[in-house]
Amino acid sequence: MASTREGHSSGPRARQYAIAQAVISKGKATIEELADLTGVSAMTIYRDVAVLEQSNIVQLHNGTVVAVASGLHEADAVFRLEQASDEKRLVAAEAAKLVANGSSIMLDDSSSSVWLLRALADLSSLTIVTNSLLVADEVTDNRLAQLIMAGGEYRSWAHALMGPTTVQTIKSMHADYCFLSTSGISSMACFHPYQEVAEVKTAMLRSSEVRVLLIDNTKFNRRALFKFAELSDFDHVVVDAKAPEQALRRLEDAGVDVIVASAHERRIVKTGAAKRA
Repeated sequence: MASTREGHSSGPRARQYAIAQAVISKGKATIEELADLTGVSAMTIYRDVAVLEQSNIVQLHNGTVVAVASGLHEADAVFRLEQASDEKRLVAAEAAKLVANGSSIMLDDSSSSVWLLRALADLSSLTIVTNSLLVADEVTDNRLAQLIMAGGEYRSWAHALMGPTTVQTIKSMHADYCFLSTSGISSMACFHPYQEVAEVKTAMLRSSEVRVLLIDNTKFNRRALFKFAELSDFDHVVVDAKAPEQALRRLEDAGVDVIVASAHERRIVKTGAAKRA
């Protein structure tokens, strides 16, 4: 690995994120390789790895750091909130323009949901339905929007509620919008590593009028186990400007309404006809 020598100046969280990205992309890395990558001591790397282990992102085995978060596993929600944060912020800002005052909105446990709430200028007239405690915290901090929690069994890694109770609660409602994210996109479909998360997402998709998918460029060609939707099931797909051009063309050919979020201007690739299940 080539050294970036940015470890001291970027801070612990940014360094830990760089370590996680390096390990996940290659599957594993030695302590020495990560020290060379970040420009810090091996002792500092050991401390960073210990933090990442607590978030179920990596594991340390005999001096080698092995990826845990993958197509079969998902990282801790708090850590995911900081992954690709610039891209997620731009995508959320574009998606927020779709929301009308007085709407009801279903939000899943993805980090993109938190960024969407932060992008909405006024929550006072909105009703938020979610299974995510991170989303709930954002709403209660605002103290204006109405909050409905879809109850269920608590999953600490997701900071969210899951299971049959959650799914049934969502199925009993019908919201104006749902905003979802995905762990991976393959063959024009959305996937997640965990079945119970996929079931919640599917329930939200079927219990809303306007369905919006929020994705950053890292999700393309990333595989996971459980399919929860076709891309064509969404009325809008909002992506960042780093999304692969070939993938955008495939979305266009499928008639998907794609909105590419840019730091400078809004660019719509193609507006397809609204789709209903």
